[in-house]
Amino acid sequence: MELARATNRSVRLRNRSALLTKLFLDGPLTRQDLVRSTGLSQPAVSNVVADMIDEGLVVEAGAAESDGGRPSMLLRMAPRFAFVVGVDVGETRVRVELFDFAMTLLASVEYPLDPARTEPDLVAGRVLAGIDAVTGQAGVAPGDVLGVGIGVSGVVEQGTEAVVHAQALGWDRVPMERLIGAGTDLPLHIDNGAKTLGQAEMWFGAGRGARHAVFALVGSGVGASVVTNGATYRGASSSAGEWGHTTLVYGGRVCRCGARGCLEAYVGAEAIIDRYREARRGRPVPGEDEESQIAALVAAAETSATARRVLADTAGYLGAGVANLINLFNPERVVLGGWAAMALGDLLPAVREAAGRQALRQPYEQASIELCRLGVDAVALGAATLPIARFLTEGGVRR
Repeated sequence: MELARATNRSVRLRNRSALLTKLFLDGPLTRQDLVRSTGLSQPAVSNVVADMIDEGLVVEAGAAESDGGRPSMLLRMAPRFAFVVGVDVGETRVRVELFDFAMTLLASVEYPLDPARTEPDLVAGRVLAGIDAVTGQAGVAPGDVLGVGIGVSGVVEQGTEAVVHAQALGWDRVPMERLIGAGTDLPLHIDNGAKTLGQAEMWFGAGRGARHAVFALVGSGVGASVVTNGATYRGASSSAGEWGHTTLVYGGRVCRCGARGCLEAYVGAEAIIDRYREARRGRPVPGEDEESQIAALVAAAETSATARRVLADTAGYLGAGVANLINLFNPERVVLGGWAAMALGDLLPAVREAAGRQALRQPYEQASIELCRLGVDAVALGAATLPIARFLTEGGVRR
């Protein structure tokens, strides 16, 4: 009897998970839409939906267009059922954002970081201040927050507590989950920022509909998220996707990680600015931070042959890096995201051309190369989906 009850409960949770995931990603949908898309029976869909409406998790969203019969009601996730926080811990700033269950942005705050002062305690303090700020702005009680997702630079080792390894920041086995958890009781979900960007673009942006894709994050540093058969590939200890530290030029420029010739040493924002400074024979690049300096480089290309040459080289290096991704993973799409990629978006045709010269012809012809559609908020948005992904997988049961 106990076994039968446990089996029924397991089946019901699995059905709830399938229906909730479909509603979250593709809603609003009718009950018939859910029957067709999930393969569940009409009675199973009706029973589970009725339960979720009673719980306030699902709401009716008006009548679907009818061709003459009785109109069907559209269903969607209840936007105010719960809230989620997404955090982008970059190398120059911490961005914290609050979303409702429809992924509508309700509040946002940013704290600049000095690249020379990225101590873990300081970063954790910024994250905690941001959580308080955005929930306060929106008038959301902590008990209504489902969880906090955090995208960070470096390798995130998952376990009982998430531990971050980020050589470029000088972080070695930093217990980031413990540091942040000391200041909040909210559930924490920590992952690499390129992977959270990839999840956001898969769910809501340029990756929708693809089963095999690579999402490249180009900012101060460089990383990637590899999606194969719809799932993020993580490797043995979740470090898969450190594309920025693949070797582009053997014995080349010194990378922040300590090795030579890494892709990041050529196309990371810091490296691009350094190459431009060198091309200007040591003259400083205008601007107070990396973002303003990259903007100055792009603007200077209107009149400066030196700036144009640096940008052309950047497109070539980035195209070669994309070609490596195409040859290694045979993706349908390569999506370039991150603030630096967005700032250099006009280079996309040159990046495609360079990738075409370097990649094998057949996999290159199968892949599209495009910019991300969610802009500079993609890392924080993707981080906010981490608690939702857990919630959907567990059948919409709050812990």
